[in-house]
This record gives sequence, structure tokens and C-alpha cells, in this order.
Amino acid sequence: MPPFLMLPSVVAMLAACGGQKPAETAARPATDSTATVTGTVSYLQRVALPPGAVLTVQLADVSIADLPASVIAKQVIPVTTQVPIPFTITYDPKQVIPIHTYVVQARIEVDGKLRWISTTGYPVITRGRPSTVDVQVSPVTP
Repeated sequence: MPPFLMLPSVVAMLAACGGQKPAETAARPATDSTATVTGTVSYLQRVALPPGAVLTVQLADVSIADLPASVIAKQVIPVTTQVPIPFTITYDPKQVIPIHTYVVQARIEVDGKLRWISTTGYPVITRGRPSTVDVQVSPVTP
């Protein structure tokens, strides 16, 4: 077939594809500029948190093996109550890749020293996972 006869077919195919967005972008409304992950942090020990305790909760991408987690967002909370401590991490949904795995990690420091930490990541937001999670932290031995 001569090339000039193929041109209408090529133009029709390009026009049909031109208005589509990649699945990752099309699934997200353009008006959403922020999203949240919420939950609580607690521990099993019957110990009160001392004054000066600070809770740090972060949303991290743990998809790439052999590399440190990439922190998407975090919240730092001066602790004024006992556990469970509520948190809300606000993040930019444009940074989330639907096929990646995201987790919430938490740590409690007292006077700058690590006292409790989550020993596992709590999966959230992608692959049908929730955006609310209850995180349990474990004591750190000095």
C-alpha cells in the first residue's frame, strides 16, 4: 500500500488515543491536592509516657528492595496524652504510584532517645489496603 493511503488510518488511530491518560493519572481526580492516612499508635507495656515524649509517624514507600524506604510524608507529635495516640499524616497523592507498597512506621523518642519503635511496616493506601491503621510499637532496649 502506498504511504499516502496509510495516512488517514494513522491519523484516526492517533486521534482515538490522544484523549486518554495513563491509568495512574486517570484514576485520581484532578481536584484532590492532599490525602490522609490516619490511625493510632500504642504499645502493650503498662508504662506511662514521660514528659518530653515525641511521636514520629511516617508514610514510606517500601517497594524497592535493597534500598532504604522513601518517606512520602510524616507527622511529628509532642505527646500530651497516653496511648493510644491518634495521628493524621497528610500527603500529596500525586507522589503515590498505585503498584507500589506504602507503609506506616512509628517511633517514640524521649529526650531525643529512641524508646519505642514499630518493628514492622503497616501497609496502607494501595492494592486495596486501608487508609486507617493501628500501629503497635515495641520497646527499644538500651
